[in-house]
Order: sequence, then C-alpha cells, then structure tokens
Amino acid sequence: MTRDSSASSLIIGGAASSPRAPLPTLPPLSLYIHIPWCVRKCPYCDFNSHTASPVLPEQEYVDALLADLDQDLHAVYGRELTSIFFGGGTPSLFSAEALGRLLEGVEQRVPFADDIEITLEANPGTFEQEKFVAYRKLGINRLSIGIQSFQQEKLKALGRIHNGDEAVRAAGMARQAGFDNFNLDLMHGLPDQSLDDALSDLRQAIALNPTHISWYQLTLEPNTVFWNQPPVLPEDDTLWDIQEAGQALLAEHGYAQYEVSAYAQAGRPARHNLNYWSFGDFIGIGAGAHGKLSHPDGRIVRTWKTRLPKDYLNPAKSFQAGEKALTNDEMPFEFLMNALRLTAGVESRLYPERTGLSLESLAEGRAAAEQSGLLQVEPSRLAATERGQLFLNDLLQQFLN
Repeated sequence: MTRDSSASSLIIGGAASSPRAPLPTLPPLSLYIHIPWCVRKCPYCDFNSHTASPVLPEQEYVDALLADLDQDLHAVYGRELTSIFFGGGTPSLFSAEALGRLLEGVEQRVPFADDIEITLEANPGTFEQEKFVAYRKLGINRLSIGIQSFQQEKLKALGRIHNGDEAVRAAGMARQAGFDNFNLDLMHGLPDQSLDDALSDLRQAIALNPTHISWYQLTLEPNTVFWNQPPVLPEDDTLWDIQEAGQALLAEHGYAQYEVSAYAQAGRPARHNLNYWSFGDFIGIGAGAHGKLSHPDGRIVRTWKTRLPKDYLNPAKSFQAGEKALTNDEMPFEFLMNALRLTAGVESRLYPERTGLSLESLAEGRAAAEQSGLLQVEPSRLAATERGQLFLNDLLQQFLN
C-alpha cells in the first residue's frame, strides 16, 4: 500500500466546526501482519525491511505478534476479520509451521469471516513447491508475488535475487499449489527502460494469467540507496508513453483499473486493498506496522508499532510506539486521500458513515473541484474524473483552506 506521510498535517476547510456524530456502524475490519526480514534489501525499497540472519527467530516473533494482537483486542471485541495481509519484508521466508501457529492464534482471538481473504507476499526467489502447498492448506488463499521485471538486466539493476525464469515458474507453482487467486507485482519506469521493454514485461505477466496485477512506477524514495545514488530513469515523455500504452494493453486483456496502480480481472480486486482505500479499519501488528481503528463514539485512532525487530522482540519495550486520534480537521483529508485513489471513487454516503462528519462540510471544496473538472459531478458519489486521477494532489488542494 502507498502512504503519504505528509497527509496528516493538511487541514480541510469547513471541517473544524462540524460536529462529529457517533458512527452508525463500524467499517469492515482487516488485519495487517508485518514480517520485516528479506534475503537482501533492495536499493529502491523504503519499507521497514531488514536483511535476515541465517536463522530467523520464528518462534519468538510469532509469540510477539500474538501478544501484540492481545493488546489491541479491547478495540475490536465482537467484530470479525474480513481479510488478512502478510506484508514485509518477505513473509514467505517463514515456515508453514510458524504461519500456521500464528493464524490459529489469531482466529482464537478474532473470528474469521466465512469468506475471509488471506494474502501472503512472496518473492520468486523464496518459492518452494512443498512450502506453498502447505501454505494453501493453512487457509492462505491469495498470493502477491514480487516479480518487478522478467528481464535479467532490469532485475540486476533493481537488486533482485531472482531471475526471469524463476519469475515465470513462480506463477505456475502458485497455481499448482492450489492458488487460483494471485497478484503479480510489476514495476515500470525502470533504469534505461524503453517502451518496448515495459510492454514486454506486461505481456509476459498477462500471459501467466494472474487474477490481479499491481503495475506501478519506480520512484526514488528518501533513505534508500537509489535516493543517494540515483540511476538513470526514462524521460518524462517515455514514462507517459509507457503509462498510456500499458493501461490500454491491460484493459484489452480484461484487467480493469480500480486504483491508481491496481488492475484486476472481473470480480478479483484485492478485498484487503479495497477496505484500506475505502477508509475501512485494520489492526496492524508486527515491527513498524500501522493500524487504524474506529470506535462507536466517533473516535478514529491511528497506531504505529515499534519499528526495529530487535526492539519489537525486546520484552522491556512496548509494542506500540505511538497513537493519534484523528481530529475533525484531519478526518476529511484522510478519507479523500484514500477514497479518490479508487477509479470509481466511493458512494457519498460512505463519507458520513466512516467519518461521522456531514457531507455539507465538503460542499465548498466539492463545488470548486467539480467546476475545475477534477471531481465528477455526481451527487451520489465522490469520484475523481480521469483528469482528477492524473492530478490527484491538485484535486485534494481544492479542499484546503
């Protein structure tokens, strides 16, 4: 998931004076579990990931995750989980035995919905057929495979540990292991990448028939190797050509864009992602995990956990590093920053249902955004126009003082 660390400092006009009502119903509840270890840290990665030691502390980390969850249970009593997402890092470094004990412990604490979606992130270099059969038997029913590219020179530039052949085999192994729902992560705008290079990667991904493709542009993030030693990236004109041609190719093959960088076959968008972008609730456990929980009285609280694995595993330190209750001023921007990333937006009624604020608090900004051609003129929906999706920051600016 993409996060904008500057979002919480922005204030939306008109919201401060609006009373916040108790929430009529609580939103769907998800669980995010962070496994922070990787075989090797990629030079573009700004996620909370750390190079793994030869022996991972699986037992200790699972114990810590369940103890962490115990401390959040008071805020979710009586609710059920609609989705679970194992992110990282590389969660597939953990054994099936460790993940099985974890899932069993989670279900004992928070009931699972009958149709729960459970996603595990994996890299082609960590694929083992026997392990993935075991994962499927645990109830994990969706994989997200970090391909990034099928071309060896591009994989080398990205610091990836797998090769193109392994990437192709990974999709087949996922299907053979019983996964009929899986995502392929693919990047574009790579060092020295041409339009033909980018479309070749996309065609290979489509040929593997995943149910979902996450196709996003490489960006240089602070505190990464690429930020300090930037590679040569394609010119803006090439990036635009890649974006337009790639979206057309995906649509031609039945992958509908439902979010800025997410494309899915009919009926197969990621349920966990949809809940996140529609301002649903999620518990976050694990080193550096973030959470967001709504309370019946209208309070909405964001939490974040201790970041370094050694500190997270230290019994003398708290799991939770901090929490923040969203103010009326922050709430509308937090909602719109997420919901307007969805190509279809959300139903307008979701705004008061999920924030406790009235639609009238958005009236001035909404009118300006509609007049500028960035927001659809549709009373029953909050949705960006095609232009608004391209200039999302400009759209959100319409709601600032």
